[in-house]
Parts: sequence; structure tokens; C-alpha cells
Amino acid sequence: MTGPPDGPDPDCFPDLPVVLHLAGRKCLVVGGGPVATGKAERLVASGGRVRVVAPEVGADLVALEGPAVEIVRRTYRAGEAGGYDLVVTATGVPEVDRRVVADATAGKALVNSADRAAPGTVDLPAVHRDGPVTVAVSTRGASPALARWLRSRVAASVPAGVAELAALIDDTRSSLRAAGRPTESVDWDALLDGPVVALVGAGRLDEARAVLRSACGLAGPG
Repeated sequence: MTGPPDGPDPDCFPDLPVVLHLAGRKCLVVGGGPVATGKAERLVASGGRVRVVAPEVGADLVALEGPAVEIVRRTYRAGEAGGYDLVVTATGVPEVDRRVVADATAGKALVNSADRAAPGTVDLPAVHRDGPVTVAVSTRGASPALARWLRSRVAASVPAGVAELAALIDDTRSSLRAAGRPTESVDWDALLDGPVVALVGAGRLDEARAVLRSACGLAGPG
């Protein structure tokens, strides 16, 4: 994360993990190589409206062109990064990546950079998804390979059916609120350490729902 010239050293502070709701948001990718392609794919998968700016664009990136991806074959123009919600720069040319980061920051846009000397304001971590559940691992750019390695091992420990489990808990919390009860009144840790997770993993969703509702003092099947 870059900061003002006279501000605190960002390396003295831990990163703040956040989840961006990117659907329909304007995104800019500067660069046309494999790194830019991988990041563009991730933005599209999250619902972003992506413009790619690069004088040369690889075949894999060209294959993404369509309703969600516009490709503009030219060099980056100074100042244009400020007009987007999220900017990614991966040109492999340090002075260009740094210019993009500076322009995006000046324009109050979030920016991710492949240049570690000018990393921008956000990282794009290694991600595992299952329905509404997202697990992300970041090494602050120290090693994308390590982030992917850790992501794979964390993903392997996620129980089967976690997307269905999240949906059941969401429904139960909605029922609690409808009954005028705070969701914080439930010991969710104890519930998840009980039989619910195993029931969901075995596909016994009705039984899992009944256990949840009973433990929360909710009547009926929901």
C-alpha cells in the first residue's frame, strides 16, 4: 500500500483484509500479458466490467473479449486510471506501472500493481470459493506461489457442503431476526462444533436444519 510521502511506513502495519462487491463496477487492467490475463479473468468472474488497455494483447486475453471485457489496443494515457472503481496494472514496465498506481491513487481508485516497488492499495489474494464462502490467502506480494500453496491446503480443510451450511445458517439468522431476537444470542461456535456440519456434509440438510432451529429455540421446520 502506498502512502503520502511524509506519512507512516506502511510496512509497520498489518494489512486490512476486505471483500469487494465488484458486480457491475468499472475496472481497468493495464497490460496484455499472462499476469494481466489472470487478473482480468478474476475480475470478470467477480462480475466486474473490465477495460483492458495495452498496445499488444495475448491470445488468452483476446479470448475474454465480450460483453464484460473491452480491449483497447494502445498505450496507457496519463490520468485515465482515476475514472475506475478498481485498477490493475501488470505491464512489466516499472515506470508505466508506477504511473498507473499514482494516477489511480490520485483519483481515489483502488489499485493493484504487479510492481512490488509500487504495490498500490490492494492485493488480489489466492482464493477458494464455495457458494457464498470465500477463503483468501495473501502474502503481501512476497510469494504468489506460497499464497496458492496455502490456499490449496486451507481449501482441503473446508468441510463438504459449506455453501449449503452457510445458506442454512443464513436462513436461521433470518428467522431469529423475524422473531425479534438478536442473532448474537446464539452460541454459533458451539453449534458448529456439534453435529450440524457432519449432517450437512452427508447431505442430510433437513436434519441439520432441525438441529439448528431447535438449538436456537425456533419452532417448526422454517
